[in-house]
Amino acid sequence: MAGAATGDGGFPVDHGFWADAVLIGHASFVLFVVGGQAAILAGWWRGWTWTRNPPFRILHLAAIGFVVGQQWLGEMCPLTVWESSLRRRAGAEGYEAGFIVDWIERLLFYSAPAWAFTLVYTAFAALVALAFWGHRPGWPARREPPA
Repeated sequence: MAGAATGDGGFPVDHGFWADAVLIGHASFVLFVVGGQAAILAGWWRGWTWTRNPPFRILHLAAIGFVVGQQWLGEMCPLTVWESSLRRRAGAEGYEAGFIVDWIERLLFYSAPAWAFTLVYTAFAALVALAFWGHRPGWPARREPPA
């Protein structure tokens, strides 16, 4: 089993598999932040009430807030650090994986100066905050059943 090692309990651990799982989770997080914002803006325009759901909106705001906060603090994304550690433990130097994993990596990881990431993340967070203020979270009004 490539990338497998023995864990603390003596069971084989496939670090390559877990690195891929972290990558898929990371891609899902990015999709939630970016796709969620697209849905919020579309919902604002189209009048969709589900895009005003408070738990969804608060979680969405917290997610981009976490990203921007770590970027402003100069910290690496914990998912990136975790995935890289797992890949090293699997014996990989870089991102050598299957087709789907390779394309997810190409979408998530690109080279640019740190200030560019800070600028883009901060601008996106400002868009999220603007939508949070302009299309406020709230539960739809209850309709009374007809008498």
